[in-house]
Amino acid sequence: MEKVLELLADGGFHSGEELGSVSGISRAAIWKKLKMLEELGLQIDSVKGRGYRLHPGVELLDSERILKALEPAVREAVIVHTCLKTTSTNDLVREIPVASPLIKGVCLAEYQTSGRGRRGRSWDNPFGSTISMSTRWFYSAGMASLEGLSLAVGLGVLKALERCGGSHLKLKWPNDVLWRSPDGFQKLSGILLEVHGDPTGDCEVIIGIGVNIALSQEQINGINQPAVDMQRVCGNAVSRNQVVGELINELCRTLDIFSQQGFGHFKEQWEHYDAFAGQDVVLDASGKTVSGVASGVNSHGGLLLKTDEGMVTFNGGEVSLKAATLGKSRCGKSK
Repeated sequence: MEKVLELLADGGFHSGEELGSVSGISRAAIWKKLKMLEELGLQIDSVKGRGYRLHPGVELLDSERILKALEPAVREAVIVHTCLKTTSTNDLVREIPVASPLIKGVCLAEYQTSGRGRRGRSWDNPFGSTISMSTRWFYSAGMASLEGLSLAVGLGVLKALERCGGSHLKLKWPNDVLWRSPDGFQKLSGILLEVHGDPTGDCEVIIGIGVNIALSQEQINGINQPAVDMQRVCGNAVSRNQVVGELINELCRTLDIFSQQGFGHFKEQWEHYDAFAGQDVVLDASGKTVSGVASGVNSHGGLLLKTDEGMVTFNGGEVSLKAATLGKSRCGKSK
């Protein structure tokens, strides 16, 4: 199926005979492969006398192109693995063998059957239309010192997307990247961290990053919150492989700095991009809602909320705008 997909990726017509010759299977088997691609959500056009085409074409993830986009020092510090389909890149990345704890494994998939988001939600990623990437990072200072890492990673993702042409990007605590459109905030990217190990010693951090690249209007409408993709943000087509390269470059830079200086190094930069700074918000913390004014974050990445009882710090929870301000800007729940 991968050979068939690679040939169809250019968006042009290819005969069944050509597809069979390239893949080494019969035309009947080709038809079955095309049906499998349609089951993944791809649109296959069939025109008598011309053959088959993938509409509107797709840029497949290519590990060689990604490696070429990496800075030399980063290229030596990562192992990049791409695949067509997996349950979750957060699970698959743990299977990538690395020779040293200093090496970061990076896994990408065109399609996930069980992609995970924050707070037990699923993460939707239509085939070839998004980036689903996970990185495995070994950290020796213990889980207790990882406070604020999700915010630092979110900032790194935002910077990478800016270098790929994104503008008017903001951050939603603790780790969503939003785009400020004329109609309000729309989600562009989400991040999920999974930590395993010793609270005071060696631990393993799995960093999952999802970015919308080129979604159809139907796919946008199917998302249960206001959403956007890089193509709409930039106003033109965006290379998925270029975006992945920039994400890996910035992520490695972020992790290196964080391991030495913690979140304190990123605090001021994060607050510069804070989507809800100074606004009335509602925090959902384990089923309890707290209202207040978003007042930035502390040196550990905790949300500062100015309430009637004074300034309160929260280290976990979900932020949404009060109903009274929804007409000015809006944002759905994080994934």
